[in-house]
Amino acid sequence: MKTGSVYRITSQGSLTQTNNKLDVAIQGRGYLQVQMPSGETAYTRAGNLSVNNNGQIVGDQGYPVLPQITIPPDATDITISSSGQVQVTQPGNTQPSQVGQLQLATFINEAGLEAMGENLFQISTASGQPVLGNPGSPGFGTIMQGYTEASNVDAVTEITALISAQRAYEMNSKVISTADQMLATTAQVKS
Repeated sequence: MKTGSVYRITSQGSLTQTNNKLDVAIQGRGYLQVQMPSGETAYTRAGNLSVNNNGQIVGDQGYPVLPQITIPPDATDITISSSGQVQVTQPGNTQPSQVGQLQLATFINEAGLEAMGENLFQISTASGQPVLGNPGSPGFGTIMQGYTEASNVDAVTEITALISAQRAYEMNSKVISTADQMLATTAQVKS
């Protein structure tokens, strides 16, 4: 038996407040870009960001976010605006300074992205090429600092579908069993 098709739900998951300054959720369309060790760009909606040993903002797998943003080691506060501007406050400065700008990527067919695992996707012929833009621009979602996006799977619907599939399998199994019994009975009558 072979899988006929696989579908991906690309709807927004619920947002969970974490109060972590580097956690971001995308409200609306768009994917963050991360640079893989191979140099290729991967796309993710997982906004569990952190700072690596070099001060770069990285995704939850440790891959640098693109465009690369470096946080100064003496930063006392980090603010990420809804439009993706990353600002830091440093000792001796009363005004925050901008250190980078998050960008989002959208696709003509998001469901066509190829899953790589670990919440990472890569472009495919079905997805089309990425369209890059700043959060809040027309056609792009906005950034919510201190939040992450939860799974978009509706557990109740999926369990109901699983139960329906299981019942259909049981019914088909009984039909086959009954047909076998009928054939066995027919074979005995002819003997």
